[in-house]
Amino acid sequence: MTFMKWAVRVHKWIALIVGLQIVLWIAGGVVMSVIPIEIVRGEHKIAERQVGAFDPGEVISVNEAAARLGADRVTSAALGEFLGAPVWRIAAENGAMHLVNAKTGAILSPLGADLARDAAESGLAIEGAVQRIEQLETPPSEYARSGPVWRVEFDDRDNTTIYVDPGTGEVTARRSKTWRFYDFFWKLHIMDYDDGADFNHPLLITAAGAAIFVALSGLILLIIKVRRSLLVWLNHRKSIKTIVAN
Repeated sequence: MTFMKWAVRVHKWIALIVGLQIVLWIAGGVVMSVIPIEIVRGEHKIAERQVGAFDPGEVISVNEAAARLGADRVTSAALGEFLGAPVWRIAAENGAMHLVNAKTGAILSPLGADLARDAAESGLAIEGAVQRIEQLETPPSEYARSGPVWRVEFDDRDNTTIYVDPGTGEVTARRSKTWRFYDFFWKLHIMDYDDGADFNHPLLITAAGAAIFVALSGLILLIIKVRRSLLVWLNHRKSIKTIVAN
C-alpha cells in the first residue's frame, strides 16, 4: 500500500513538471503547422527578376580578376551576377571572399552601405522602405552566422530584415516578425533557449524520457486501479448473492 502511495506521488509530480513542457510542445507544433515554412523564410517576399545575358567575350578571366585582388592563389572562383552585372566571386587562400566586376575588373568588396542597400532592395517585393542599415561585426543570434554582415531593416508591416554578406554581395538571411514569432516557439519546442540550433541536447532527451515514463507509469497505475475496482465489484456482487441465497 505504501509503495502504491509513493508511486502515485512520484507519477503526479513528474507528470506536473513534464506536463508543462508537453503544453509547450503542443503549442509549438500548432504554430509550426499553422504558419507555412515558406512564409517564415520570407520566400513570398523574393522579387521575381530575370538575369540578363552577357557576352562571354566581355568578361575578364579569373586570372585577371585574381590579379586585381593581388591574390596569387585562390580556393574557389565562380562567375555570377550582382545587381544586373556579371561578377567573379573569389575565395582567397585565407578564406576571405571577394567580389569583382567581371566586365570592368572593379573590386566591389567589401560592400559599402549603398551597395548593401541596393542588394537588399533588389531581391525584395514588399511595400516598405529602408529604415536603417548598419554593418555588424558581431551579428545577433537570429543571423546564426558569424560576421561581418550588413543588416538592412525595412519599415513594412512584417519588419523585414535582410542580411547581406559584404564579401559576396549575396543575401544570406531574411528575418521578420513572423520569423521571430516562429523561432520563439521553435526554441520552446526543442528546449534550446540559446540559438535554437540543437535538438539533440540532454535537456530535451531527459524531458522526452520523462514524458515516456509518465505515460507508461500512468498506464500501469490505471491498470492496477481498474483491476482493484473490478475485484471490489466482484466481491461486492458475491456478497450480495450470498445474502440472497441465505
